[in-house]
Amino acid sequence: MAKGQQLEVLNALDVAKTQWYHFTAIVIAGMGFFTDAYDLFCISLLTKLLGRIYYDTPGSGKPGALPINVSAAVSGVALCGTLAGQLFFGWLGDKMGRKKVYGITLVMMVAMSIASGLSFGSSAKGVMTTLCFFRFWLGFGVGGDYPLSATIMSEYANKKTRGSFIAAVFAMQGMGILAGGIVSLIVSSAFEAKFKPPPFKVNAIASLPPESDYIWRIVLMFGAIPAATTYYWRMQMPETARYTALVAKDAKQAASDMSKVLKVQIDAEEEKVDKIAKSERNQFGLFTKEFARQYGVRLLGTTSTWFLLDIAFYSQNLFQKDLFSSIGWIPPAADMNAIREVYMVARAQTLIALCGTVPGYWFTVAFIDVIGRWWIQMMGFFFMTVFMFAIAFPYKYWQQKENRIGFIIMYGLTFFFANFGPNATTFVVPAEVFPARLRSTCHGISAATGKAGAIVGAFGFVYASQEKDPAKRDHGYPAGIGKSKSLIVLGVINFIGMLCTLMVPESKGKSLEELAGEVEVDDDRRGSA
Repeated sequence: MAKGQQLEVLNALDVAKTQWYHFTAIVIAGMGFFTDAYDLFCISLLTKLLGRIYYDTPGSGKPGALPINVSAAVSGVALCGTLAGQLFFGWLGDKMGRKKVYGITLVMMVAMSIASGLSFGSSAKGVMTTLCFFRFWLGFGVGGDYPLSATIMSEYANKKTRGSFIAAVFAMQGMGILAGGIVSLIVSSAFEAKFKPPPFKVNAIASLPPESDYIWRIVLMFGAIPAATTYYWRMQMPETARYTALVAKDAKQAASDMSKVLKVQIDAEEEKVDKIAKSERNQFGLFTKEFARQYGVRLLGTTSTWFLLDIAFYSQNLFQKDLFSSIGWIPPAADMNAIREVYMVARAQTLIALCGTVPGYWFTVAFIDVIGRWWIQMMGFFFMTVFMFAIAFPYKYWQQKENRIGFIIMYGLTFFFANFGPNATTFVVPAEVFPARLRSTCHGISAATGKAGAIVGAFGFVYASQEKDPAKRDHGYPAGIGKSKSLIVLGVINFIGMLCTLMVPESKGKSLEELAGEVEVDDDRRGSA
């Protein structure tokens, strides 16, 4: 990029050697993301317990279970909140600045985590309604974290390792999912050791000690701790130079902030900031022909790939309990007491997270700046398609006891390639390929489209995956197309994801301004840019 055009303060960030402030930024943004994942995914460990506590019908001979609509609401209301939060805070992050909005989302997450653990009501309906209300607003705060974490990290990073840094923030999602499992394991073990309830089939009433009601509350409230610990550091972080210089147009502030961070003297270059600000290419807004012409295909690429990926990703995550039960990792509900069931579901999720989920994220961190975003995304979609089909077609074969291990390996590999693949890259790319004044908004739009996919995956497939045979269906659900056909549909969705990846540009090794076309490129460089 032309040195004459690039601001010195931004160039200094682009070529900075990896140093301490990069890691502080990863930890600060990453802890937010850790909390996001913990909050969104821990509910799936607790739905069976909620069913036993609040929807038990004495004398039915079966442990209580959440009715379909309640189960869908409890699991999915946070996703709806997240979608709204991504759009709203994404837009606000470009209007007010990344740092200010970042603090608001964090306070919201802490307050709502605590509130959802205190959900109250005299009836089951009352408790579930207040829980859903607080989980919606928790999701709203979580949603704001997506565009802001990605944008802040991409604007702080240098050219060479930017992909790894944004992916490292995203990799904390894996740690959050793992933490959800571990906290549930510890809490349920402690309660079981103290109360020693018998299995449901031995004594239905004693299998559910009244104190079990504390378990889900403790697990939900724990989500406030990691978020609260990073609040102070979030507030100490200066606003990103790209926002200050290119959007707020305050050259002096940007130079002084980054001089402190980089510990070098940087000139303010006020005239250059004015010139860039007045340039026609930095005037148009989101809903203009000019935007559609320059960035339309990119936005379509980042939104469609994230949408398709999340359908597959979330439908699997929410199927885990059913999958584990059908392959015999989790015993029939009547053979366990309420607390043991939480322990078994959490154990299965923790094992999958350790073996399949977490390693995939860190593979992306290691290779994203070597192989590039585009290839990782393409390869991830490809292998997800392959493994989904490999599970779906011989589904009866995988259900036999002796083939269990093979099934778990295939299932784990699908997850591994989601995370060493589009789950990570769809988060990274939108933070790099749009101009600074619309970066947070466009990331928010991409992420929200992704969450729309998650909602389709989480709800559409709960219905679709129900078997034709009433005996094999979940209580109260209508017949669907069955698990194996659902997996075939998911395989096809991943294949379409490969095609949509063709609209996504490669952003490896280029500066953000060059990628967004915010700065003119010299004539001798124009051919290669």
